[in-house]
Amino acid sequence: MIRSALLAALSASVCLVIAPLGAAAEDPPARHGLAMHGDLRYPPDFTHFEYVNPAAPRGGRMRLGIVEASFDSFHPFIIKGNPAAGITQIYDTLMVNAADEPFSEYGLLAESVQTPADRSWVLFQLHPEARWHDGKPVTPEDVIWTFETLLEKGQPFYRFYYGSVDQVEKRGERGVYFHFAAGSNRELPLILGQLPVLPKHAWQDRDFESTTLDRPLGSGPYRVGEFEAGRFVEYQRVPEYWGRDLPVQRGRHNFDRLRYEYFRDATVALEAFKGGHYDFRLEISAKDWATAYQTPDVENGRIVKEEVPYGMPAGMQGFAMNLRRPLFQDRRVREALGLAFDFEWSNQALFYGQYTRTRSYFENSELAAQGLPSPQERALLDPFREPLPEEGFTTAFQPPTTDGSGGNRANLRRAAELLAEAGWKVEDGKRSRDGQPFAFEILLSSPQFERVVLPYKNNLAKIGIDASVRTVDTSQYRRRMDSFDFDMTVAVFPQSESPGNEQREFWGSDAAEREGSRNLLGLRSPVVDALVEKLVAAPDRESLIHASRALDRVLQWGHYVIPNWFLAKQRIAYWNRFGMPDVVPKTGVQLDAWWWDAEKATALDAPAARP
Repeated sequence: MIRSALLAALSASVCLVIAPLGAAAEDPPARHGLAMHGDLRYPPDFTHFEYVNPAAPRGGRMRLGIVEASFDSFHPFIIKGNPAAGITQIYDTLMVNAADEPFSEYGLLAESVQTPADRSWVLFQLHPEARWHDGKPVTPEDVIWTFETLLEKGQPFYRFYYGSVDQVEKRGERGVYFHFAAGSNRELPLILGQLPVLPKHAWQDRDFESTTLDRPLGSGPYRVGEFEAGRFVEYQRVPEYWGRDLPVQRGRHNFDRLRYEYFRDATVALEAFKGGHYDFRLEISAKDWATAYQTPDVENGRIVKEEVPYGMPAGMQGFAMNLRRPLFQDRRVREALGLAFDFEWSNQALFYGQYTRTRSYFENSELAAQGLPSPQERALLDPFREPLPEEGFTTAFQPPTTDGSGGNRANLRRAAELLAEAGWKVEDGKRSRDGQPFAFEILLSSPQFERVVLPYKNNLAKIGIDASVRTVDTSQYRRRMDSFDFDMTVAVFPQSESPGNEQREFWGSDAAEREGSRNLLGLRSPVVDALVEKLVAAPDRESLIHASRALDRVLQWGHYVIPNWFLAKQRIAYWNRFGMPDVVPKTGVQLDAWWWDAEKATALDAPAARP
């Protein structure tokens, strides 16, 4: 799921009194897990997830590559600093997502969970064996302190994420009770299940709002080991980890050491992988996948290169326009900018034909709008018909297409017409309005995207638009995204099989001006806000699908993003020293279910095996 950086609901207050927990006729039963809609896949007596090997051996190591300038903090819960990759693995959460269900969670720190049919509150009972790495028990006080501290001092999104919780208190020896403000938000119990719990006794005398490279105390399967800022960070498996034999953890977290190697340059990182400096690579470059792995180590099987089917929603990647800039506030202008991007040429000339054009914000899923609106979608959209473009009701959305030759003349001609309608005239080959030139910057965080953006820039120049391209390092890029200091950028809006509260963070008006939010577009639309609330309040799967499709149509026809492309599979390469389960869920490769295969590793590393 994509809940770690997403937001929760806004609601009014409600009575804080509930019936005593002893009233068995009224109280919901304590359960081992909770599903967003429908039933849980795994019964109370399940022993492990189906996509793991419960007998996987423990030992060895996994090395991963990170393309980023550096890290300067082991504190990922505040807006300051660049946290180390993988740092959240030292913390356990109340519950754990199942990778083979749309949105279900099972107990980790929480031994059981109770919530009524209307999900107006949730009660977690902590596992009596839960321990911090220093041996002290995980307590309700830790959960309450974590919740309140994140709300007060954590990253800004936490205040919105948990905004509908109006009461939290200890119940009994191991219970933590959360009561929610009035309003329908069925996700809240599951969202709270994802709460990373921090040790109160280790933090209460420290400045929570400051970055730190002190090794933090956790309760999870790993602790921070050796590190050198700018070069690497290593995590060591905790042999005495309290939860190692729980059903949700069995067969997972098998490596003794997890090491993240940092590289400032993507090309250097790729060469380092081929040189054996790290073990696993998820390839994101179509060009590199097609051309850079033609090496003896791939040919002789020392490096395994494979494509794994991926069945999750692809979400939206695209050139995102900052609506806070007056330049992009006219829908005709946004549509014109989209017409200037020639995907078909890019796919043939740059991507070796590997990609499919994205057309939906819920691409590759049943949540995507298809054809014309259904009666159920119309019921959601009709109250807003006046402010919405008529095309959303009469035409199926489809991004503009070309023949791939690179000419794109028809689309550029239509783009010029739209710009002229919006008051942008051409003088001496440059487009302007009221004496102001049509010029903007495309901000990138990776030089790899320059080869995609520069042809787009050239197409824009043909219709009189002056677009500049600027690539900055990841730290600067992050700061500029957090403060919305950009004109256009490449943005990704990921989706899950069960979209919910995070849609407020992506598109909600309340998030538009909140520093660090995911509403990069600066979108402020009462229509979108209302449809997001319908989605969040969906009482069943069918209602969720219709609400998602209705929202999708409004976003599509708003032309807020110039859609890029997607791939319905993962491209992975790894050195052949690992074992992995036979089952791969449609959420993709689960690296935490892999293990060190001593026999393969010995054969791979033997001098005679090396070319």
